[in-house]
Parts: sequence; C-alpha cells; structure tokens
Amino acid sequence: MKIRKNDTVIVIAGKDRGKKGKVRLSYPRQSRLLVEGVNMIKRHTRARGRVRQAGVIEREAPIHVSNVMLLCSKCSRPTRVGLQLLEDGRKVRLCRRCHEAIE
Repeated sequence: MKIRKNDTVIVIAGKDRGKKGKVRLSYPRQSRLLVEGVNMIKRHTRARGRVRQAGVIEREAPIHVSNVMLLCSKCSRPTRVGLQLLEDGRKVRLCRRCHEAIE
C-alpha cells in the first residue's frame, strides 16, 4: 500500500467526497485506512463500570484505499503515487504530477 500513516489524503468517492484528513491508522491486509474526520459512524455503547459511560459515540470507520488520493506536500494537489529506486538502494515514493519525492 502506497499511502501510510500521517499522510494527508483527500476523499475522491463516497459520502465524504472532497474532505481532507490525516491518516491515523493503516490496515494493509484489508486495504483500508482510518482518516481523521472521514466516514463517521455512530456506535451505541454499553457502560463498563466507571471506565466508559453508556451512550452514542461518534467515531471514524475505516475507508477503502481506492477511495482516497494522496495530497502532495510540494504541489498540494491530489496525486497518484509512484516508486523510485535511488542509487544508494533506497525506495522512495514519488508524486506523479510534480515528480518530487514524498516524505
């Protein structure tokens, strides 16, 4: 998966199309991401003693990686991600629009 934790992404499909957010968690086996403020769900929870109060809790749910695009930090536009092998043997992610390395 070419999108990682702490990347800034924009949603390109679904009910939250156009929203931007930071990737909080990545689930590579399911090809899903947890993005701040995107795909909010309401969860009805039961009280667990003094630890957690009962009620309706609103939180993020994972979104499929195909529904988001990475925002390039250099050109600040949504972009596809490429990979490039450097001379010293390291692999870096590459912005397909401005051809700059993504850190």
